Amino acid sequence: MAVNAEKETLSFQTEVQQLLNLMIHSLYSNKEIFLRELISNASDAADKLRFEALKNESLLEDDPELRIRVDFDPEARTITVTDNGIGMSRDDAVDNLGTIAKSGTRQFLDALTGDQAKDARLIGQFGVGFYSAFIVAEKVVVRSRRAGDPAERGIRWESDGQGAYDIAYEAREARGTEVTLRLPKGDTEFLDGHRLRQIIRRYSDHISIPILMPRTGEDESGDETVNRASALWMRRKSEISDEEYQEFYKHVGHDFEPPQTWLHNKVEGKQAYTSLLFIPKRRPFDLFDRESAHGVKLYVRRVFIMDDTDHHLVPRYLRFVRGVIDSDDLPLNVSRELLQHNQLVDKIRGASVKRLLEHLERMAKKDPEQYAAFYEQFGTVLKEGPAEDPTNRERIAGLLRFSSTHDESERPAVSLNDYVGRMKPEQQHIYYVHADSFNAARHSPHLEVFRKQGVEVLLLHEPVDEWLVAHLGEYDGKTLQSVAKGELDLGELEDEADKQQREEAEKTVKPLLERLGKSLEDRAGEVRVSHRLTDSPACLVVGELEFGMSMQRMLRAAGHPAPQSKPAMEINPDHPIIKRLASGDEDERFDDWAQVLFDQALLTEGGQLDDPAEFARRLNGLLTR
Repeated sequence: MAVNAEKETLSFQTEVQQLLNLMIHSLYSNKEIFLRELISNASDAADKLRFEALKNESLLEDDPELRIRVDFDPEARTITVTDNGIGMSRDDAVDNLGTIAKSGTRQFLDALTGDQAKDARLIGQFGVGFYSAFIVAEKVVVRSRRAGDPAERGIRWESDGQGAYDIAYEAREARGTEVTLRLPKGDTEFLDGHRLRQIIRRYSDHISIPILMPRTGEDESGDETVNRASALWMRRKSEISDEEYQEFYKHVGHDFEPPQTWLHNKVEGKQAYTSLLFIPKRRPFDLFDRESAHGVKLYVRRVFIMDDTDHHLVPRYLRFVRGVIDSDDLPLNVSRELLQHNQLVDKIRGASVKRLLEHLERMAKKDPEQYAAFYEQFGTVLKEGPAEDPTNRERIAGLLRFSSTHDESERPAVSLNDYVGRMKPEQQHIYYVHADSFNAARHSPHLEVFRKQGVEVLLLHEPVDEWLVAHLGEYDGKTLQSVAKGELDLGELEDEADKQQREEAEKTVKPLLERLGKSLEDRAGEVRVSHRLTDSPACLVVGELEFGMSMQRMLRAAGHPAPQSKPAMEINPDHPIIKRLASGDEDERFDDWAQVLFDQALLTEGGQLDDPAEFARRLNGLLTR
């Protein structure tokens, strides 16, 4: 860092430099978005001032009319975007222009693929903001003064985007921020008033404060307002084109792609509010980062109040939803604490959830392909719903999709309604198996008897699934039952002949059960004859009320205490290995066989061996014999 009396030269944060390099190369074919991003920042600065001025009117100084201005100078090769919003202090400039203060930055950079088309979408989800200026500019100069600061505390920030920036105090009378971009020689595309107006009307027509430009023509003087300067969500739906909705989403959702769908509703009467909610086309990279600022924007009478990061307006399991909710009845000085205990907020939340779920139900019924595309992106988050929103548990469950043994496709396409419709007349439960991966679930030995009986089983393989079934419990009066927990009772699904054969086998192998139990007393809570197995020699089963083995592993990996109970080992008396052990032919290596059977069963469950070398030694010894 070089320092003199007037100016400091500081280095960009490493992540900023990486983002600049990636963005300039990835977004080069879509350069015009720089103006959308700078105007969006200016609009946010105006919103912040309007909100802070509710508590301190003096911040408006002698300039209460908020506006954004766009100028260009072909001779100087500059474009300037000016606002009279909240402005920046020196610390603000260092924080906002020199670092990325957004959680998940490293996660974002790690997610980049090197494919420019895919990375452009990802960068758009991250929100390029101010840094988009460097897509077109060889040098950027920012002059700013924070509202309420004296004129001599204005600042000047400048950089060529090559790794460092200069910052110094500079006297500035005007409140707000001025961003000047100097374009390279020969680059004249954006030094044209008609081109700039076209970009503003395309991308920023929804901005609710005037965007001004100098009038053109010999007989014209003064400024003209380029945008409509009215809150888009307050206009009639019939007056808004699909393109306008899509561009507004890109502004509010910080996304390059249009949304998948949207809902625009106005409620009038005793409690009046307007909501415009969007469902994105793709999941943001930080969807599962709990520190990310997900949520819709809350406005009160067109004044921006806050981002609903605490999910008072839209619950966490719908955190992929973007948009605005504008209330006429909430106080302008509403705080997060007041939101938490406000009845109107509860009604807005309830109505918004109802509309969103109804919209998804219609999509699932009328356009299954579109719903499948939505579910591929956001189904995992939707599975959090039954636990978080018990009131809508059954409704959310109806929207969920699963893989199952019906067609064994990894893409979830089976609804619980589909499953119930295919249940056998004598079937009492919705059966499922949970594993660490789709293939582990599909090949689980616990499915063997169900395949034999032609009973469908849901194949669950996401970490959230066990949490889901624990809170869902039942659907349409049918209880959800794991095929890998407790002593399986198939009831009327089991043939009488099979029952008799199993009872006889239990008597025959009783000495073997006792001997295996003794060999495995440190590892297995019980050894018993299996109802589940037809092909495999053994499997492990946890208790009916215990976490599944994959959930136990996940809890331990996350550093949480997990139950230390021993699973039961079930054996298949018809398997050749079990018959050989029962016959006494393997008495000499019986303990080795017992341990290998347990370890194999553990591996089929996706578990890890405590001593892989010992397992290999035992197995090699048995193979050698």
